[in-house]
Amino acid sequence: MKINKGIIPPLLTPLHADRSVDFASLERLVDKLLDAGVDGIFALGSSGEVAFLSDADRGEVLRAVVQRVGGRVPVYAGVIDMQVARVLQHVRQAEEAGVDAVVATAPFYAICGPNEVDAHFRAIADATELPVIAYDIPVCVHTKLIPEMLVQLGREGVLAGVKDSSGDDVSFRRLVALNRAAGHPLILLTGHEAVVDGAFLAGADGCVPGLGNVDPDGYVRMWKAAQAGQWEDVRREQNRLAALFEIVFQPIGKVGPAAGVGSFKTALELMGVFESNLMSQPLAPIDDEPSRHAISAILESAELL
Repeated sequence: MKINKGIIPPLLTPLHADRSVDFASLERLVDKLLDAGVDGIFALGSSGEVAFLSDADRGEVLRAVVQRVGGRVPVYAGVIDMQVARVLQHVRQAEEAGVDAVVATAPFYAICGPNEVDAHFRAIADATELPVIAYDIPVCVHTKLIPEMLVQLGREGVLAGVKDSSGDDVSFRRLVALNRAAGHPLILLTGHEAVVDGAFLAGADGCVPGLGNVDPDGYVRMWKAAQAGQWEDVRREQNRLAALFEIVFQPIGKVGPAAGVGSFKTALELMGVFESNLMSQPLAPIDDEPSRHAISAILESAELL
């Protein structure tokens, strides 16, 4: 199965009270996304708390997701780790689970320059027949992927796509233009939630929205409207989703994934999809009443409760 354009939500990983993976809630979430008509599912990304999960949990999540999806859409697996040897262990695990593509960041912890980043992606591609998607997320790995390098790796068949969560709209616009000039060797996906309309206008091939766990239907509608050139409908849907995205700004005393992913988990708990909103340790869940009430009010306004 080839990798798809369109809406590919980065799957959250629900947890029980003992912080083991809650597979019943995970299956409900997968069903919710598939029922909405998403074009793929990205398991074990940042929204899936991949950096906190044990290798055993990573494998169990991938097997459960692949089985539940049942070939209806491609499943992309995050194989995110510090250096090549560890990444390749995750690649083997993803292959055994039956995923359709792997997603890797630049190497991290050890300081790497452009030559090492290039070699990192080449080593991954050399080790697997699966399509490799580069994940540009400098806030986590402290390296910004260079558009010229990405397009060259695409031209050579090393990379099949890019998920851009850099927050650098100028760089993404350059990446789209360079990719177009090279014959579009890469599928380009934005990781934004609130300015996806701009990315679609620029030429993005789809979106990987964490908020898509909460409202996949809205992102699917926006993608379909963009494909049809119905830009007023795109703008209207994006404005609605931007209002919903305000849930991430409601938690009191939370920053980073504790606020963002924590808000998505809290929303899904309030919606009855998740058993709990627990985060991986040491991240604390959103458990104070004012924060939960504020998130609930936004969900009610969006008619999601």
